[in-house]
Amino acid sequence: MTATGTESALVDDLLDGKHRALARVITKIENRSSGYREIVSALHTHTGTADVIGITGSPGAGKSTLVDKLARTYRDRGETVGVIAVDPSSPYTGGAVLGDRIRMASNVGDMDVFFRSMSARGTLGGLSTATSDAVKALDAFGKDKVIIETVGAGQNEVDIVKTADTVCVLVQPGSGDDVQMLKAGILEIGDVFVVNKADMDGAERTVAELEEMIHMRENPAAGLNTGHHGPVDDEEMEQVALDGPDEEAWDPRVIETIATDATGVDELIDTLDEHAAWLSETGQIDDRARTRYAEEIRQLIRADTARLLEEVIDARGGIDALADDVLAKETDPYSVADELVGPVRECVDEELER
Repeated sequence: MTATGTESALVDDLLDGKHRALARVITKIENRSSGYREIVSALHTHTGTADVIGITGSPGAGKSTLVDKLARTYRDRGETVGVIAVDPSSPYTGGAVLGDRIRMASNVGDMDVFFRSMSARGTLGGLSTATSDAVKALDAFGKDKVIIETVGAGQNEVDIVKTADTVCVLVQPGSGDDVQMLKAGILEIGDVFVVNKADMDGAERTVAELEEMIHMRENPAAGLNTGHHGPVDDEEMEQVALDGPDEEAWDPRVIETIATDATGVDELIDTLDEHAAWLSETGQIDDRARTRYAEEIRQLIRADTARLLEEVIDARGGIDALADDVLAKETDPYSVADELVGPVRECVDEELER
């Protein structure tokens, strides 16, 4: 995919470290403006150096405050930071409802902390393809750390796995509902668990509950690296019970922080760095990137195919006209789908026969 002269100039400016170009590129990406795909394609070869960290958890856990302190501490260590805060979408405009809120108070005026609030656009888990593309722009720009703060909508946040290298899950002390939510599925995606507001009552109990959930020996799969791999099937569980824990697997950590005064942030960053090193040493970083690209290709193909078929539907009078035909018993939904997809199927068959 070849970029035009204007798009190439924008890419060159971004790669030269011009923040205005970075902001314009991310705006194009979020709005899906003309030429954004060519820009993202041109940036692809310049990606792969940033550590991408996902921060997720329930609303009220203190994600924004912790991200602020993480960015400040990274800057104190001489590293550059890009932050994407994924906000709920407005049902009217599709834009970020909370996009104008002040969330990075400690980093205002620091050009080496680039903050952008983006709309979830109704995507399950609060992440969209635009978020992934924006991460690529920040990576190509040269940011050392890219932090994604998600909406915080329960176990649907598993979508962050498709974008982040390291997933950090925040839990509030004494939040029994949060721990139950983790049991429902989000436990499987966390590489690091943070009990934030650790000065509150119930912090020790919450830490103990998390550690028990992570390391519970009654579960024959307790030795598996649960981060990013999803549910474990019965055959894998039986094999782990026979073989014992995998010594190379990442053991999820539980860290206590008080984000308001940065307590525990240094320890958290050290743990995140340790996980990044583990990813590199074990080759997991490439495995996860491969899985991520495979999913991205599938998503793009699904979206592009759906868009082409929408054009066919519009050319035939729109979806309502087709629904009226079904309502009048002149056809049925399966026949309509077969008729619309038929030309695509023929093209696929011809391709497979070559």
